[in-house]
Amino acid sequence: MTEEKRIAEAKKVAAPVVKAQVIKRDGRTEEFIPEKIIVSIVKVGAPVDLARQIAKDIQSKVKDKISTAEIRRIVLEDLRKSRPLFEQEWLIYERVVKKKKQ
Repeated sequence: MTEEKRIAEAKKVAAPVVKAQVIKRDGRTEEFIPEKIIVSIVKVGAPVDLARQIAKDIQSKVKDKISTAEIRRIVLEDLRKSRPLFEQEWLIYERVVKKKKQ
């Protein structure tokens, strides 16, 4: 499956049930959108089903607000439990594409 098809498949998710807010690193807030998590996970090579499960896990933990740092922590933990290679690919993606230091 091509990367474009995998991303299109990843976006096929029900609308968020929780109207939670994500607190960005700069303090801004935005609506919690599970699809953003799913697409990011798929971009590092993880299967769509795993990406959906991780997004669902995060969504179940969100009550009112969640920080991007907490989302990242949960994603990395779940990727590590599933397959450590996916966690490493996520960290490489952050460093190379997002220019984020660890």
